[in-house]
Formats: sequence, structure tokens, C-alpha cells
Amino acid sequence: MTEYEGRNAIIVSQRGLYSCRGRSDSGRQTYNSDNAIIKDTLPITAILTIQPNWTQIYMGETFTVICEIPGGEGTYWSYDWRPERFTTYYTTNERTFYNVGWEDNGNYQCRGNKGLSLTEWSNVIPVTISFKLHPVLTVSPSWLSPGASVTLSCEIEYPSEGWSYYWYKAIPNMDIKEEPYKYELLPDGSETAQTLYIITGQTHTAAYVCRAQRGRNYYYTYYSKPKFVWSADLYSAASLTVGPVEQRLGFDFVRLTCTGNSTWWRVRKFPENSVPYCSDVWNLGESVCTLYTVISYSDDGVYWCESMSKQFSNAVNITLQDFYSGPLMVIPDDPVKKGTFVSLSCNLRIKKIFPFVAFYHNNKLIQNDSREELNFLAVSKSDEGSYKCQYSGKESPSRWMSVKCE
Repeated sequence: MTEYEGRNAIIVSQRGLYSCRGRSDSGRQTYNSDNAIIKDTLPITAILTIQPNWTQIYMGETFTVICEIPGGEGTYWSYDWRPERFTTYYTTNERTFYNVGWEDNGNYQCRGNKGLSLTEWSNVIPVTISFKLHPVLTVSPSWLSPGASVTLSCEIEYPSEGWSYYWYKAIPNMDIKEEPYKYELLPDGSETAQTLYIITGQTHTAAYVCRAQRGRNYYYTYYSKPKFVWSADLYSAASLTVGPVEQRLGFDFVRLTCTGNSTWWRVRKFPENSVPYCSDVWNLGESVCTLYTVISYSDDGVYWCESMSKQFSNAVNITLQDFYSGPLMVIPDDPVKKGTFVSLSCNLRIKKIFPFVAFYHNNKLIQNDSREELNFLAVSKSDEGSYKCQYSGKESPSRWMSVKCE
């Protein structure tokens, strides 16, 4: 033992138990301090491994760290562990962490502890816990010909790391308080090793999901978002029809109507960036959904109907821009009074600098110039009938004007 130049520290060169006590100039002494254990450091470095040897660990999974002492077989060892928040002086060389969370993040190390001898600290294994995984499902083709084969592909982070896959059909859920779909396992869709699943003979609109699993404790990912295979087959058990563009009370609209052998229906749309007020709401009997085309182009998308009896209708790809591109005939909703001034107009969606508009009454051309209005100074009963306008090669839907005598 060598005395240190300072009065309250020493440097030691032998292992053992050490304590200290203080003494004043008058000779009074303190009690002895707690013992400090000085151990030898062996010229051995512990080796730390992790099982399973994933490069990424997700919340809810389980992993085990194993501490090995080279040449230490048959010798009694205890083990110290890092991070320091974990209990040290473990008597086994394995530690298992179940249902891991954020608190299990850290740089893991171990060392062997035998009496007054210690090994060097092991290599560092950094453990980073990530959010539970969301797989991504793709389908090909998304629009199918009746009877075609459909390929489902489940994409996942680090796909080579021991995953197996589960494949499901999405079924409409009747409980509006729960998720829109519940899932039924497809035939031979349990714990497959392949990231692809092929469906043969698909004829109607359908929805699918996937998820993945790995590890001896059966860690499951979330379900993927449902992906749809759409069919335009008009002879399916359910039917979606799209009505013509109409105008009423200053709004342009088109109606979608669901029919079939079921009691309850709902209209669905993809993408879900803009969902009509009637979408995802179960309706008793025939379900009617109204799209107001003047509001937003974001209503563009694929529409279909679903029933509580698991039926899917044909799908319709609606582009409201098509409705915007043509003119609309604007006519009073209520009958007009005979002898009064009445003005009809042609609503031009895409307007040129010098428009050239044609008006028709009962399919007979009655005005063709740059005016966008058709005016009647004193409307008569003979003016009653069907009106439409034509502009830039496109024709509006016909509208009926009624004339009352009083």
C-alpha cells in the first residue's frame, strides 16, 4: 500500500477489504467507515450475445442476453450487468426481458464475478425498442376481370428476420362502434413463410389484410390496413348505380344507390381523404348517397357498397372532374308564373374568353350566340318543356321548366 500525497486518499495495489477512519489533532478518532472491496481484474473479457439475434426489436417482443466467460466452464461465477438500473450480481448468465417497452432501451454489457476477481466488461450490444410494427399489404391487380388470379403481398421491415405471415379476408362489421371490418383467416393462410398469397378465381369486389408473427413468445404485428380488389361486375349480389348529374337549390349533385338482397347497406370510398357524409353509415333498405359535385374534387375515387350479410357490390370509379367539364342548365325549381319575366342560364364550368352557347327547347335550337342566359320577357304556357344548353362541344343534362297559369 502506498500513501497518496493528499491526506484523504491512498493508492492500493493488493486486493482485499479496506476501510478508513479520521483522527483530529487532539487525538480524537471517528468510527471506521464501511468496507470497500478491492478485487483483481482478470485478463479475461466476457462475451455478450443476444437471442433472437434480431437487428430490430419491437414493443411487446421478448429477448434474452447471454454472458459467456471464455475458459470459465466448471467454475462458479456470478454476473454483473449493465445498464446500471438492472439488478447486478446475478447468479445465472442469462437475463430474459418479456413484453419489452421503452424502459428496456440501452447499451447492454456483462462481466463475470468470482470472489475477489472480476473479468473485463463484455462487448456492448445496443438495444433499441421501436413501435409495434405496421405491415403494408398490396394487391395486384386492384381492378380485376372476373375469374382472374389476385396476388397479395405483405411488406414488412427486415423481412428476413424470422417472420411468418397470416392472411385474412376483411368482412363488414355490423357494430358501428368498432372497426369497420373483422377478419376471417383465408384457407391455408395461417403461419406461411412466403410474403405472397395468391387467390385464384376471384370474381367480385373483396377486401384483404395481413399480419406477421415471430419469436417463441408469438409476437404479432398489427393488422395491415385493408386493401381492396375491385370488380365492375354488374351481376354481383349487390349493385351500386350512379345517377345523372342534377341541380337543385343551386347545388349540383349525383346520387349513388345501393340495392341487393340485404337489409342494411353502407357506401364506402377509396381513398378516404374525403368521405361523404353518408359513407360508413349503415342504412336500412335501399341506401342512397348524394355527392355534391360543386363542393370538392377530393370526392374523386372508387365507390362501392357493402352489406351486413357480407356482400360487396360492383365498384365504380367516379371522377367529379368529368361532371365539372360540361355545362349545366340552370332552371327555377318551382313552376314559373305565366306572364312574368323568367331568365334561364347555362352554367359554364370551364369558360373561354368569348363563349358561344346554344340553347335548346324540346331538342330544338332556339338561341345560339355569346349570351349565357335565355330570357323570357313574359313567359307563356308554350314555353313549358325540356331545356338544355351546349357549349364547347359538350351538352348539359336536360331540365324541365313548368309554367303555371296563375
